[in-house]
Amino acid sequence: MQPLPVVVAGPIVRRVTADKCYVWLVSSVSDDISLSLHLADGALSGASDCQSVQVGERAFVHLLSFNSENSFPENRRIQYNLHFTNSDYQQCWHSSLQQLLYSNCTSLHFHYTSSPTTILHGSCRKPHFHDDDALAQVDTLHENAFQNDATPPDLLLMTGDQIYADDVAGPMLKAIHNTIDLLGLFHETLTGAVVPHSSDLAEHEFGFYQREQLLPQIATNTVLSSLFFGAKKKPVFTSVNAQNHLISSAEIFAMYILAWSDALWSHVSIDKCHVPSKYHDLFDKEHIAIKGFVKQLPAVRRALAHIPTYMIFDDHDVTDDWNLTRGWEQEVYGNPLSKRMVGNALLGYLICQGWGNAPEKVKPLIEQLQSSIQQGELTGHDSMIDALLDFDQWHYRLETSPPIEVLDTRTQRWRSESDMNKPSGLMDWEALCDFQHSIIGKEAVIVVSAAPIYGVKVIEAIQKVFTFFGKALTVDAENWMAHKGTANVMLNIFRHYKTPPEFFILSGDVHYSFVYDVRLRFRRNSPHITQFTCSGLKNAFPDKLIKWLDRMNRVLYRSKSPLNFFTRRRNMSVKPRHPSEGYGELFNGCALGVLKISHNGSEVQCKALLNNGKEVEFPSSKDD
Repeated sequence: MQPLPVVVAGPIVRRVTADKCYVWLVSSVSDDISLSLHLADGALSGASDCQSVQVGERAFVHLLSFNSENSFPENRRIQYNLHFTNSDYQQCWHSSLQQLLYSNCTSLHFHYTSSPTTILHGSCRKPHFHDDDALAQVDTLHENAFQNDATPPDLLLMTGDQIYADDVAGPMLKAIHNTIDLLGLFHETLTGAVVPHSSDLAEHEFGFYQREQLLPQIATNTVLSSLFFGAKKKPVFTSVNAQNHLISSAEIFAMYILAWSDALWSHVSIDKCHVPSKYHDLFDKEHIAIKGFVKQLPAVRRALAHIPTYMIFDDHDVTDDWNLTRGWEQEVYGNPLSKRMVGNALLGYLICQGWGNAPEKVKPLIEQLQSSIQQGELTGHDSMIDALLDFDQWHYRLETSPPIEVLDTRTQRWRSESDMNKPSGLMDWEALCDFQHSIIGKEAVIVVSAAPIYGVKVIEAIQKVFTFFGKALTVDAENWMAHKGTANVMLNIFRHYKTPPEFFILSGDVHYSFVYDVRLRFRRNSPHITQFTCSGLKNAFPDKLIKWLDRMNRVLYRSKSPLNFFTRRRNMSVKPRHPSEGYGELFNGCALGVLKISHNGSEVQCKALLNNGKEVEFPSSKDD
């Protein structure tokens, strides 16, 4: 068998401050790894550290850090190198390093700035979506910058659904099981499941395209539910694409490795063994899409090795409709298997995403995990998951100018007291108060919210109607205006006299892109709020449907429409920026968001960089 690469995922540049940087990677060997930093005129003095978590016999997740004795110079390339203690490992790494380097570059590098001017953002990256991956355009931007001796983008914000744990293609699931075997990822006992041990999932008769039969179900408690589901039980999870839903922590870890790196794909064998014959045509169709995804992974991996990258979860990183309603939470967390599945997804998020966002915040969780791994398995799995579900510090802040506030809109929800099936608020009162306190008095702030704070009104109206009839889950009724308490508090934050005069909101989630400029009505000194929604990186809304909804929204909610009076935003003027390509106010297509700010009060530039390299601009209105 061909030997495994020493580094199977990464390196990915994560949090970078004025004098410290973090680099994330997964190795197939156990070894001490150090990090060194250099400028063109010499090495930087400082201390390197390596924190590691073993997730398999041949799988070690590392977060390297370098604490510099002096502040990093602004907007200069900072070269970095990985050093393995074992000389053979170092030689293997050096051989594979070459494919990660840009033209005329001899090492990996990044740059630091305290005042970012070019910020990239995107969300919703589904590997088997039929179109190309817009995340690969980050690589193109870097290549062009280095060829022209220009400054590359300052940072990348990934605003949700970095993986789809609940919507997995058959060939991807095959690759996941191959990766589990290649790396010896740790298996686990599954309490209360049809399959008692995760090692049985790959060969179970329902393991491919039929996993809804393995997922937990509960007894229906109404006549209507019984009629709707045609049986006396209904599924706990509400994802409509749960046929290959990931279950074990090993499957989650493997998904991350395969989604961010091409290193193991040449070692993976994809066949139709254990795939029922009736799904072979679908398998073949999905395999074509997965091959296209893998083809672009070298560009994605190279880009992530050169730009500070920050992430936050949305629902598909765990499961569709995650914590949508109080009733959903009671059903999911009341079942041992569904609770374990949510916990496993959070465990993957902790190690592969959250750790690099705010290492000090999650340090207690990492230490608990490190102490729980003994003799090749995770002991105390349930207690680890309890700690993850109790954790309420997933949000974080970047001390840039302007500061960047990344919101947790999934685990600090404002639950409805009147009806367990009404949508929960995306943040509760305490979390919103903490957020307001952190931004009061600032000149400007960038806020990352997975879901748009200012959504498309006609879509929110449709969601409200479905919610009224108890069908919030049917239309994914997750928007900031769906819960009265959350909506009022958030809108009051914008109306507060000490709110920053410049407000930038970056969001995704919805699978289409749009830009809104927002002002307060009847107030002379209104803050300037720019919301830039760009979604998805590798996903899109049904084209005919979004055209119809866009047209309806422009007709029913035009600027002087009386329907605006019945919205919670009636005291605000919300003006759309019309895209330079497409139709109406909404752009539909795989895209990477590019936000450019000048720090001198001039126009804020918003562009969608499409997966084919084209740019769609959202020019501001003349009267803004």
